[in-house]
Amino acid sequence: MAKFRISLNMEYCRSADKAFEDGVKIASEMGYRYIEPMVHTGWELLSEVGYFHSFSMEEDPLLMKEICDRYQVRVSSLSGHSPLMKPEAAVSRLTRAITYADVLKAPFVNTDEMLKPDWMDDQFAHEVMKYSLAKAEMVARRHGVYLCIEPHGVYTQTAEGLLRIVKLVDSPWIGVNWDTGNSYLAGAEDPYEALEQVKDYVYHIHAKDISMEQSDAERGKVTGTPVGCACGEGIVEWDKVVAICEPLDREIFLSVECGTIEQAAFSLDFLKKTLGNLLID
Repeated sequence: MAKFRISLNMEYCRSADKAFEDGVKIASEMGYRYIEPMVHTGWELLSEVGYFHSFSMEEDPLLMKEICDRYQVRVSSLSGHSPLMKPEAAVSRLTRAITYADVLKAPFVNTDEMLKPDWMDDQFAHEVMKYSLAKAEMVARRHGVYLCIEPHGVYTQTAEGLLRIVKLVDSPWIGVNWDTGNSYLAGAEDPYEALEQVKDYVYHIHAKDISMEQSDAERGKVTGTPVGCACGEGIVEWDKVVAICEPLDREIFLSVECGTIEQAAFSLDFLKKTLGNLLID
């Protein structure tokens, strides 16, 4: 039977223009014990001046650990989203994120296929993604870190398309980060039936709810969205999500992916009540 832990994707504080350490402190004060930081290569201007939460992998990973230890928060996973169809960017970004995660003892790095270039046909796109994943998988295997692909793009909007990418490289270290909001918004198939099809590969979940207003405006027109509303205030049927995953014999992180500090606080309370005795600290 699955056991669940709750984490918080750091996107929750982007709208508040908070720096990484500020975001960690606020998450801890709300009662979160795990976070999912976004990491980037190079030096990002807004992060450097303290207006953005993303953390540069040019920094020592132990600096991130020191900050998290200061507020008694652990890193559950890294948001290392990289364009799999652009290997000149994806390979270096993903491999660095994987080694970074290993130092932090975070078992997961999350990504998706991102945008498909207009000049690339489907066969070529999958060949390129296979190359990116093959290079990243070798590093993931050495470091014991799962590379989890989420539904967020033109190919991953269906369970079949998502599994095709996951299986491009035959490895137990490539799995699924199920995004409850993206799968719903894509509108290509019933999101709960899709989760049922991919659940054996699910190691991590982006707990993203979608408001009725956003559903009415965007469902079937987009393949994903950066953040959702508070968990429990939208259209996602959380009891169904939990019931589908409950038979899995492993720990699964539910990483809240919402847009404001207030939504993050509400989501934590809601998920604690929803998970009940399936929740472990």
